[in-house]
Amino acid sequence: FQREQWKILKSTIHSQIFRADRNNIKEVIKELFQVNLIRGQGIVVREVMKAVDDRYVAVYSSIIAVLNSKIPEIGELLVQRLVLQFRKYYRANNKQYSLGSALFICYLINQQVVSEILILQIVQLLLESPTDDDIDIAINCLMVVGKYLSINSAVANNMIYSRLRDILHDNRNINEKSREAIQDLFQIRKTNFKQYQIVEKKLDLVENEDKETHIIELGEEIHSRNELNIFTVDEEYDDNEKEYDEIRKEILDDKKEEEESKEEEKESEVVKLDIEDMTQSELLQYQKTVYLTVMSSLSSDEAVHKLLKLSFSKSNSDKLNTNEILADMIVKCCSQEKTYSKFFGVIGEKLCSRNKTWQSIFVQLFKKYYETINSFETNALRNIGKFFGHLFASDKLAIDQAWNDIKLTEESTNAASRIMLKFIFQEMIEELGTNELKERLINDDYIRDKITGIFPVVDVTWKDAEHLRFSINYFTAIGLGVLTEDMRDILKDLPPPPAVEEERGRSKSRAMRSRSESRSYSRSGSYSRSYSRSYSRSRSNSRNSRSSRSRSYSRSRPDARNHSRSRTPSKNRYQTKRANSRESSHVPYKRNKY
Repeated sequence: FQREQWKILKSTIHSQIFRADRNNIKEVIKELFQVNLIRGQGIVVREVMKAVDDRYVAVYSSIIAVLNSKIPEIGELLVQRLVLQFRKYYRANNKQYSLGSALFICYLINQQVVSEILILQIVQLLLESPTDDDIDIAINCLMVVGKYLSINSAVANNMIYSRLRDILHDNRNINEKSREAIQDLFQIRKTNFKQYQIVEKKLDLVENEDKETHIIELGEEIHSRNELNIFTVDEEYDDNEKEYDEIRKEILDDKKEEEESKEEEKESEVVKLDIEDMTQSELLQYQKTVYLTVMSSLSSDEAVHKLLKLSFSKSNSDKLNTNEILADMIVKCCSQEKTYSKFFGVIGEKLCSRNKTWQSIFVQLFKKYYETINSFETNALRNIGKFFGHLFASDKLAIDQAWNDIKLTEESTNAASRIMLKFIFQEMIEELGTNELKERLINDDYIRDKITGIFPVVDVTWKDAEHLRFSINYFTAIGLGVLTEDMRDILKDLPPPPAVEEERGRSKSRAMRSRSESRSYSRSGSYSRSYSRSYSRSRSNSRNSRSSRSRSYSRSRPDARNHSRSRTPSKNRYQTKRANSRESSHVPYKRNKY
């Protein structure tokens, strides 16, 4: 009996799947729910994978979305088998079946049966070391799921297009057809996939609150569960059938109520007047257009050309405001990238090259972002710093106007602003080199006078000592100590504060008075020295000079300090002692014989 019921189940599923199309899809779904789909989930998945082709893949995705909302095991099993099938045929370099599996996954993502993570991983795999077939599969997938990704996974989506742009510019191994396909995709993206719907209205059959989205990754361990495709005896067959009957009644009753409620809504539909702030709406639309224009451009020249043709306001008086919004959007686009891309810096450089108005706009933007940089995350902070660093390095942005208000002290800066300055200087060093940067900032007299807040090397007084030390320590800490050589010399030769100078003056005065007293005494003691010298000479000739010696000593002793400073007595004593020593120790000299 169970085997006979299995054959009926199998036949019903097969016939309903193969007759499904856009016109009878609701009827097919009702018929499918009449049989036990929990028991026959393996057959449903197998028959759908057999029947699917390019014309009906959207139809089968819609059927699976409805079945998955009531029986999630069906959607999960289908996605798992599609992943296994893609792996198998991708390894075998079978483009046709790889593309078929990937496209079915894309349609299921649009129906929110599976998370978009899966297709992002597939596209990343395809574009890692792409062949022409890989690019073709990736482009076809992005045609289907591109609009959904742009809404639900914008950051990852931007990374994909950045990778495609790199392939287009750098990869010489791809053929012309692949290049044209990439360019066509960028053109479609520029129109925000206007001609592509995420889900057709006829095939959008599941309410958002009823959707069941599975998270399945490309590299995880997956089993195909092929045992679900074949007949097995169920020991609790009757109980399971009764349980499914209750589920079926609930499902079909829900669907009947949904249809009735939709009819009531159509009958009671009232036209409502929506009040919109058109100015805000236009602004948001313009910002969106700028973003899409930048991200879809293949080169900076193309981006600048398209951006300048955009018209946010018809009034010429608002043209400056329009340009400010455009410039701000470029900085924001750059800040949202995972890593800094020079593509945005070159766009800013080319805009600044047009006229002084654009230069002034970017100078004001720099000051605005410098003041509010602490509200940005580290990744955005780095990108913004490198963006403006490129503009300063390219000499398209006036450093004297942009940096004139910056003062590099602990009180005037915060951690975020110091980090931003670090990235600015690192980008400038990378593009210019140390010598050129020193030439521009420190050796240029005009610039040097305007940026004393960062490099205090002009009109420095003792009050600037702390400022000098902080600036020296900052540039040394970020690895740019070579820029501090002049500041170190200035700090070394910096005059002391007035209090210290006054104290030094007092010390000098005391020292000068002391020297003056010494000189005056020295002149008065000259007679004593001459008398002593006569004493030392007369001592060797006559012993009658004792009276002279006593007189000389009596004149030398009244002032103890002068006596200690006079070298004459000690010298005479030394000469006398030396003479006596020679007299007492004289022995005949004998030459040694060897």
